[in-house]
Amino acid sequence: MNFLKLELLTEDLLPDVVELDRRCLGGLWSIEGYRREIESPNSDLLVLKQEAIEGESFDAESEHCPAPQPFPSGGLLSHQNLSPSQSSPCMGNLGGDAGLPTSTQQSSTSLIGLGCLWAIAEEAHITVLAIDPAYRQLGLGQAILYALLVSANKRGLEWATLEVRAGNAAAIRLYEKFGFREVGRRKRYYSDGEDALILWRSGLQKPEFRLWVQEGDREVRDRLRESNYEISLEPALQTAFTEIS
Repeated sequence: MNFLKLELLTEDLLPDVVELDRRCLGGLWSIEGYRREIESPNSDLLVLKQEAIEGESFDAESEHCPAPQPFPSGGLLSHQNLSPSQSSPCMGNLGGDAGLPTSTQQSSTSLIGLGCLWAIAEEAHITVLAIDPAYRQLGLGQAILYALLVSANKRGLEWATLEVRAGNAAAIRLYEKFGFREVGRRKRYYSDGEDALILWRSGLQKPEFRLWVQEGDREVRDRLRESNYEISLEPALQTAFTEIS
């Protein structure tokens, strides 16, 4: 089983998140930019960490993965003190391959995803959602998006919006799955001239959203199970998630 932790970005992780930004986004924000997000009361910036057990690290080029272990009870809304001795780390890449642990006799923690929202009036503007290219197509992006929408609800925001490349079919399918709908287009929005679609998701404070949270938790958990992953939450996030669920 691969163990992940979803938590708010902190100062000690700034160098790691800038490196992840470089891999995923080509250097979108500087270290000072991320520091401003930490300091802003109107920003929620979540990072996803893969936690390796002591004595093992990850070989991204190997084509095999340890056999899946029984999936623990609970899911994204279930905070657990996960035992490293129970884990069996592997990591996938864009093609779905995975890597065997290799011995290094030291612990390691790796940032593999991030997501950010800005609270503007009654709107959650999702500014960043990125997964390390070596870990895509494993359900990690939808776990972060789910967490951002729950955070938006906790802030009392009414709706969420974002921009996405018009040609990014995989991302558009994900957002539509989470209730986003196209409401506009920004012509030649990106530096290469590609248009951006403006997507919108309403109803974050309606009673139906609480039901969606429960259904979404199961769906995220099932998708992660398929990829042999389990997520734990830091206590601050766990409190917020438990209250809404």
